[in-house]
Amino acid sequence: MDIAVKFKSVTTGPHPVYGFKTFHLGDFTFERDEYFTHIRWTTADGKPASHTMDAGDFLRALMRDVGWGFFYGWVNFDNVFGTTNHYKTVDVFAGTFNVNYKKAGVDLLQNFPTEEVRVTFVDMLEDWTNAGFDPYAAPQETGSPYGRKNGDNLDAVRRVRQLAERCVGLKDDLAMRTDGAGYPVNRAFADVPQDAPELHPEPGFENEIHAFNLFAYLSRSDVVWNPSFTSVVKHSYMCPTTEEHKLPIVHGNDRVEWFFQMSDEIVWDCGDKITAEPRARVVMKAGDMAAMPADCRHQGFSPKRSMLLVWENGSPQVVYDILEGRAPINPVSF
Repeated sequence: MDIAVKFKSVTTGPHPVYGFKTFHLGDFTFERDEYFTHIRWTTADGKPASHTMDAGDFLRALMRDVGWGFFYGWVNFDNVFGTTNHYKTVDVFAGTFNVNYKKAGVDLLQNFPTEEVRVTFVDMLEDWTNAGFDPYAAPQETGSPYGRKNGDNLDAVRRVRQLAERCVGLKDDLAMRTDGAGYPVNRAFADVPQDAPELHPEPGFENEIHAFNLFAYLSRSDVVWNPSFTSVVKHSYMCPTTEEHKLPIVHGNDRVEWFFQMSDEIVWDCGDKITAEPRARVVMKAGDMAAMPADCRHQGFSPKRSMLLVWENGSPQVVYDILEGRAPINPVSF
């Protein structure tokens, strides 16, 4: 059965004043007005509960949750609402990983088939994103997320990864083309050299040996906080990305995640994955490396557009190895 037929988003509206639809997923209700997203649910003892987020913050987080396929582990939109990826199903929660909500008994967690959540979130993203606003872009590079319903920006929210058939920079690759058909250098990286590595392949191997300038490649990124896959060896993924302003989600790890700061600076606020209690503040400057353990949550702040290399262990088994004690939570034991 086609997924689009099997799962359809449940909506009411559009709202007579604001023009946005209201979305329903299990016992959760999502509403939008000119400035805010309102998430409503019923507690275990039957009382109504709600949470309010800035509409722009919510849409930027929603874009990553959809675009990343719910990512590895927890995607916290803030310290109350988010999702957990179980790779065939997804938990949608409010307050479950916030110690104060748990103590008050006003939290809710419900599990859904992945595609049911995806269809609902995609439809919400498309209906709630107004014309001129790109939730993948840095704040200085896009319009306002606020106001009443005003068209849409389907080109932005339906953006898909450009898949390279061969190594970046080889024939037919768009990323590094300089003839106007590729991606322009971003305003923040105007000083990044665009020269390519010098190669001397043996005759007959000119189309088999290749290298590219990773800094030049990243200088052309048109999105922020959206990792690219530039090297995949079995389950070892090198995912460089450009960062500006703040990571729109608070990522809760289900595996170790390594960071190599390639330029400028990012400040990371790290907390306990389950309770959100603060654990560390990490300031990374160019050349620094850090690792986020499998039991933490983190959010980054980049005052200037920077380049970050993220190393991921993409193994579908490692999360279960960690849960069952066969693999360590921490990357290094001292």
